[in-house]
Amino acid sequence: MELILKETMNSLGQEGDIVTVKPGYGRNYLLPKGKAVVADAKNRAILERNKATIESRLAKERKEAEGLAKKLSGISIKIPQLVGEDERLFGSVTASDILEKLQELNIDIDKRQIVLPNPIKTLGETTVPVKVGFEMTTDIQVKVVPQKSGE
Repeated sequence: MELILKETMNSLGQEGDIVTVKPGYGRNYLLPKGKAVVADAKNRAILERNKATIESRLAKERKEAEGLAKKLSGISIKIPQLVGEDERLFGSVTASDILEKLQELNIDIDKRQIVLPNPIKTLGETTVPVKVGFEMTTDIQVKVVPQKSGE
C-alpha cells in the first residue's frame, strides 16, 4: 500500500515522502491517526503543489535541530547521588534526572529525546545520546558523583 506521509516519522520517513507499507499498518494506524493519506493521483497533485512549503518547513526544523545539537555538544552535567558501601548508588540516575539538570542550564528538550535504555546505576562518567531532530543525535556527558552530606 502506497501512502504519502503527512508528518515526519522516525521509522518511515519525512513529511511528504511516498512510502510503501503493509496494508494493515496503513489502514489501521496511519490513515485513522491522520499521519498519512493514500497516494492516489489527487493526493500526489496536492503534494506537488505543497512541496515547496514542506521543504522549507523541513529545512527550518533541520536548522533548529542543528542549533540544539551545537548547544548540547560538549555539555557535561554533574549529578550527585547518595552512595552506600562499595560506592553503590541508592537508586539510579534516570532520564528525568538528566532532564532536570539540562533545564537548570536553560536547555528545553523533551524527556523522550534522551536516549537512556537503562538507568545509570554506577558512579563515574557516562555518555548519553540525545535525539535533537530527525536522524540527528548528539552526545552529552553525565557524571554521577557521590552526594556530600548536607546537599
